[in-house]
Amino acid sequence: MADWTSRLPAPAQAYLEGRRLDEVECIISDLPGIARGKAVPASKFARQDYFHLPDSIFYQTITGDWGEAAGDEGFIEKDMILKPDMTTATAAPWTGDWTLQVIHDAYDRADNPVPFSPRNVLKRVCQLYRDQGWEPVVAPEMEFFLVARNIDPAHEIKPMMGRSGRPAAARQAYSMTAVDEFGPVIDDIYDFAEAQGFEIDGITQEGGAGQLEINLLHGDPVKLADEVFYFKRLIREAALRHDCFATFMAKPIADEPGSAMHIHHSVLDTKTGANIFSGPDAEETDAFAHFIGGLQTHMPAALAVIAPYVNSYRRYVKDHAAPINLHWGRDNRTTGIRVPLSTSDARRVENRLAGMDCNPYLGIAASLACGYLGLMQHTAPTREFKGDAYDDEGDIPRVLGSALDLFESATELHDVLGPEFARVYSIVKRAEYDEFLQVISPWEREHLLLNV
Repeated sequence: MADWTSRLPAPAQAYLEGRRLDEVECIISDLPGIARGKAVPASKFARQDYFHLPDSIFYQTITGDWGEAAGDEGFIEKDMILKPDMTTATAAPWTGDWTLQVIHDAYDRADNPVPFSPRNVLKRVCQLYRDQGWEPVVAPEMEFFLVARNIDPAHEIKPMMGRSGRPAAARQAYSMTAVDEFGPVIDDIYDFAEAQGFEIDGITQEGGAGQLEINLLHGDPVKLADEVFYFKRLIREAALRHDCFATFMAKPIADEPGSAMHIHHSVLDTKTGANIFSGPDAEETDAFAHFIGGLQTHMPAALAVIAPYVNSYRRYVKDHAAPINLHWGRDNRTTGIRVPLSTSDARRVENRLAGMDCNPYLGIAASLACGYLGLMQHTAPTREFKGDAYDDEGDIPRVLGSALDLFESATELHDVLGPEFARVYSIVKRAEYDEFLQVISPWEREHLLLNV
């Protein structure tokens, strides 16, 4: 056991110093981004090179139901081989004993990556970049709400009670006083992140009541997606310690801003390490323009991946800090694609459409896939938009059904993400959408029951 734990990443070793490891959680992300897997005693984990889970976990909807998964050989629930990526070993500091989490990768019995495992989808997209001599770099921003405990789904979601004893207030973007209201929760978030070896680049209050944003340092897309996957869990656990919920719903509270996972992208030349978005004289390059053009051209079809639920589309509302179109602009937060202020070495493109409810592996993969297609196809962007983009028309799907129609016909996007992933994803999302359409909402009962 000592030899095995000595090979752990440094933060995990520090967490266990002077302590006996009790348990290891062997986990993998399903399509919604829920951690699936098994918890095993540390002694058993030390003896095993892999474990099995059925591939049906990737056909499960957010409600726990199943998509019609039958393929050429029917739906037989084949076992996958899940192998640990020990570079992801990290603490689970909220547990009652000394526990580590380890993310696993999914393989079939021929040792091929399972194509509809979200982490494998992102790895596939990153490899396409590397095949061209490029290294993709991302920096995600995570927005979320701290809300009062909501036990009955029939009740509206309310802001959490702050340290002052008053409910969290809206319209307090960047207020340090508002951040202080959630100080005990934020302290635990920092403590958990430190125990897991994650570096937070900053925490700010956003415009919604009880809405916070955490920024992460830029880096490798798979590593950053792992961190977002882990962060969602640690933030939820920190909130529960203080009698509130953390939610990553795109639009949890009516008339409040929604929560995004803004994704900043740059691309480096593998040989030189130079940012391909900037030329030798610090000028914007053709690659920079083509990446933007790819986002503009292919993002409508990718929206079903980065805005994966019916609730996701409630976020795209004029003047509520979320885009309604795919215009691009420099230092313009009203556009769907923003070029932040930066030095030429740090020139990057921000995708502001992705919701925080998306699977981080799939959201980053889909965004990179759109940029990759633009680079490969030399796609020209529209002219830079100047002014308030909310004054212009929307050009993205407004409901999940329309987004799925576009996704299902987007064969170029399928080729990048993987055709088998696209098939399975469509099956699952159609099942979720069909189930939602069976639900009669309070609005329908209030306005239609006696009036139509």
